[in-house]
Amino acid sequence: MTDNDVTDDDLAALIELASEATSAFIGGDMHRYFALIEHADDYTLMSPTGGEVAGSDISERRINEMARFFQSGEGTLEVIQTYASGDLAVLVAVERQRGVVGDYPAQDWSLRVTLVFRREGSNWQLAHRHADALVHPITFDRLAELARG
Repeated sequence: MTDNDVTDDDLAALIELASEATSAFIGGDMHRYFALIEHADDYTLMSPTGGEVAGSDISERRINEMARFFQSGEGTLEVIQTYASGDLAVLVAVERQRGVVGDYPAQDWSLRVTLVFRREGSNWQLAHRHADALVHPITFDRLAELARG
């Protein structure tokens, strides 16, 4: 084990941080979310709405737009598996969420997520997020329909 290896205590603290961030995000508290989760300069996002892999716009204008869109809600992070090596940590999880998002009434917004963090000094930076809404199984026909666009 080298000095850079991620310890069990490091992972526990990271999971707690990610859990707090999950709740802040669905609740529309974007300033808190971005205070908790620093995005790496080379951050990539595979959004649950699909499309292109994107970077992160954390301008004040974008943060305010997100806060208006994610109006209220609560969430918890259910960690399924963790992987760690050197200064990288991966959380495979389900964000169990319920809230008011966009023009939709309160509903389940749970997501399957893979979060890749990189340690920079004593801080964790989110380098990659992959999220999808397939918490509840779908038929193969539905998958084929989604794949066709």
